[in-house]
Amino acid sequence: MYTQRIYTDNAATSFPKPPCVMEAVNAYANDLGASAGRGAYREAMETGELLAEGRRRIARLINAESSETIVYAFNCSGALNMAIHGLLRPGAHVVASRMEHNSVLRPLHALMQTHDIRVTWIDADPTTGVVDVEAFNNALTENTALACLIHASNVTGILQDIARVGAACREKNIPLLVDAAQTVGHVPIDVQAMNVDLLAFPGHKAMLAPLGTGALYIRPGLENKLTPHIQGGTGSVSDEPVQPDFLPDKFEPGSHNALGIAGWVASLKWLEDKTIDAVRAHDLELSHAFINQTQGIDSLRVFGPTDPSARVSVFSVAIDGLEPAELAALLETEFGILTRPGIHCAPFVHETLGTTSAGGTVRLSFGIFNTLDDIAHCTQALAELAGAKVGG
Repeated sequence: MYTQRIYTDNAATSFPKPPCVMEAVNAYANDLGASAGRGAYREAMETGELLAEGRRRIARLINAESSETIVYAFNCSGALNMAIHGLLRPGAHVVASRMEHNSVLRPLHALMQTHDIRVTWIDADPTTGVVDVEAFNNALTENTALACLIHASNVTGILQDIARVGAACREKNIPLLVDAAQTVGHVPIDVQAMNVDLLAFPGHKAMLAPLGTGALYIRPGLENKLTPHIQGGTGSVSDEPVQPDFLPDKFEPGSHNALGIAGWVASLKWLEDKTIDAVRAHDLELSHAFINQTQGIDSLRVFGPTDPSARVSVFSVAIDGLEPAELAALLETEFGILTRPGIHCAPFVHETLGTTSAGGTVRLSFGIFNTLDDIAHCTQALAELAGAKVGG
């Protein structure tokens, strides 16, 4: 029995967080506690500046045109829904990949039922999860209202060619929505160079912020085509009974999760000091080690690309004869490894991989605080369980 606990569920939420994050949360709770824009006193003004600092740091991280293009949400799902429901009208045509998360699939399917939208689903390679970019771009028409492409799969870790799709979308004046839940904070992102119109991301994954944080980047000018589906107080133009039409207030009704954003600002500072290039180098090192150490293990399948540069360190695995829930339980009870079994909110991905009937896979997703020793322990555990199953 292995007594140490090794956390490998960073694709769900990162853990642990840098100590400065909890320090910032406590400082807000103990010293400020106010709602931004709801008072003229010092604490309310300082909370407002905290929110503004977060926008500036996020904009700098993804090379957004200005901090006003960053709209806070409570998670990536909220940001994706803000974009999808805000942009699509009845009868609209959408191009999306089969690698998308339910945070894209479910709003699209809801609008297929209520707004009669049409979706062209683009297949991916069943081994790597690479989306067929040529097929994606060829599916774009003059009537396409939105293109949706996930940046990195939360199942296989594969990185999609966003820049190439973005160039085709920009040429045809089609907004591109990118789900960057698994990449912002893991890999360098430049929304301008990649021709991204809408980028949705959480704070609580690779950006190391508390749960309940997220944001949507909106390319300047596109906010005029987005309809807000939630209205309420903003602290601005309070004498008007209609929602403000300017960013970010147009899409931020009600009081913010200032407690979480305080922690997010601290994690953004931490990431800036660490640098995204250093984070990416660490991610590549972990991926390279995991791939090398799992090659040749009989009866173990590792899904996704074998080139570390083509992915983030999110790995789905399966051992012949073991159901995902059983494998995950053995990894925890016998080896102290915390994983996520199942379909991972990505049913089309598992259909593509052919793992649906088996109940999905077991996912190990590594973060900035995982080490090469963690990788060695995880791969040795998988080897032992695979060998035990074969021997049994």
